[in-house]
Amino acid sequence: MTKLGETRSLVWAHGVVSVESLGGMIGPTLFVLPDGRQVAPFQVAPWANEPGGEALPGILKRLRGEWPCVPFGVDGDRPANNDWPGSTARPTVDTDPHGFSSNHDWQFEAAADGSIGLSIAYPETHPIKALHRRVTPDPTTTALDFELIIEVRADCTLPLGLHPSFRLPTKIGAMHIEVGDEITGATFPGPVDDTSIFEQGRFQTPWRDVALKDGTRLDVARVPLAQATEEILQLLDMPGTASLWNSAEGYRVRLSWNKEHYPGALLWMSNRGRQMAPWNGRHLALGFEPICSAFDLGPQISAADNPISRRGTKTARRFSAGERFITRYRIAVEAADLV
Repeated sequence: MTKLGETRSLVWAHGVVSVESLGGMIGPTLFVLPDGRQVAPFQVAPWANEPGGEALPGILKRLRGEWPCVPFGVDGDRPANNDWPGSTARPTVDTDPHGFSSNHDWQFEAAADGSIGLSIAYPETHPIKALHRRVTPDPTTTALDFELIIEVRADCTLPLGLHPSFRLPTKIGAMHIEVGDEITGATFPGPVDDTSIFEQGRFQTPWRDVALKDGTRLDVARVPLAQATEEILQLLDMPGTASLWNSAEGYRVRLSWNKEHYPGALLWMSNRGRQMAPWNGRHLALGFEPICSAFDLGPQISAADNPISRRGTKTARRFSAGERFITRYRIAVEAADLV
């Protein structure tokens, strides 16, 4: 039986990966590059081991690394805004931010094939029955392969997402987000945080040319940003691949996923913006999150007709009772130039 807050680790020829039972989150992971350097790309929240964490929501207690979100986001009391539909605070599916599994303990499963397996059963009233997750280091290189299985209890239409989040260098602009200029970006249609500087509810191509509230524009392809802020930017119609080049530490992260399952991606720029506890203006991370969702606005808005779905990028997936949905994705690390 899995203990609350249990962690399991796996060593392979090219590194060591750890997985938390809480949220099924990837913990600190070291990749050993061919030149012998060790790099740790995933973020771990600075409050993760501080006293008082027991009072935090499950998703925040040990916030780190990478995990699946079923459903992605959470419903809230949001009035209709321009072309965006509204939603109510009474959740249609789930009261937990980013889904039940993001906030509760998974059970570790026996795995003798060089992987770590976990599963979690959802409440009996939930349309999702269970999730199964497998994390497998590639024995030949510095990469992790992921498999997620969703067992469906009842017909439903839900947003889905993966939540890789990465540690940022302290040097301004040293992490390069490598996404093609043909991709369209959308800024969040409401206030993300009091510190947010992006103009709300705007679409722009290229994605990185973002209008700011003060009337200027900013190229956001390189982070951290110079100003403390908290931002969300959705990328539409993604090809299922992207990369992040850490030019301060000389490595590149490559992500690949099934674009039919996750046609968009969410950039979460947590740039020391949030000042309330436990953030306290010290959280510096980049979430690069493949999604089938409208931002993190929850099932009601994502399943409805909305400005992103009208542009041809799906924001929710229809599931059938008894379905066993399987999706696979990969995170790889390689040496890259230092600048």
